[in-house]
Amino acid sequence: MNRKELLQLADHTLLSQQATEREILALCDDAVRFDTASVCIPPSYVKTAKDYLQGRKKVCTVIGFPNGYQTTAVKVFETEDALKNGADEIDMVINIGWVKDGLYDRVQAEIEAVHAACAAAGKILKVIIETCLLTEAEKVRMCEVVTAAGAEFIKTSTGFSKAGATFEDVALFKAHVGPDVKIKAAGGISSFEDAQKFAELGASRLGTSRLVKIAKEEA
Repeated sequence: MNRKELLQLADHTLLSQQATEREILALCDDAVRFDTASVCIPPSYVKTAKDYLQGRKKVCTVIGFPNGYQTTAVKVFETEDALKNGADEIDMVINIGWVKDGLYDRVQAEIEAVHAACAAAGKILKVIIETCLLTEAEKVRMCEVVTAAGAEFIKTSTGFSKAGATFEDVALFKAHVGPDVKIKAAGGISSFEDAQKFAELGASRLGTSRLVKIAKEEA
């Protein structure tokens, strides 16, 4: 894939706690300029970005972020609120403690509840499983859970924990998710070479801000 095609896979991301409205709007401008898949931003800026972009680019936001331990009711409310404000895509964090406790039925039910809110609005759900905190067996099990729950995407990482996406985890996802589940690699993607490798392994979305930064520096 060439650089333009790789940028079209990118959810151009700014999730810093210090993100300002000015920075969010600049992110939107860059996403339009470099034709990324979306902007991925905090929920508090969804309406601002949606009004500013006027349909020129999809708006993605995060739910239960970054730790995932909010109650299911809170995650569903967050989702419905974000959708009402104009979000086109939702990236939710699972309850990792429930995975550690082996409560996979509860994890699946929560994903299904958030997915139902997305589906009612005709929007898609990406499920962040935070691979750096899971064993290989837990990752495989979560591929099965996300598939069973009907979510459109499984996503590696928040970018706020110990590590981000790895080639090994994307390959594992590809081997274990259902045929209708897409893969998003996120966290620590710092070069077009790495982006190309993730795409070759099966990722159809990339959570990153670095690719646009590189493209701007070279423009």
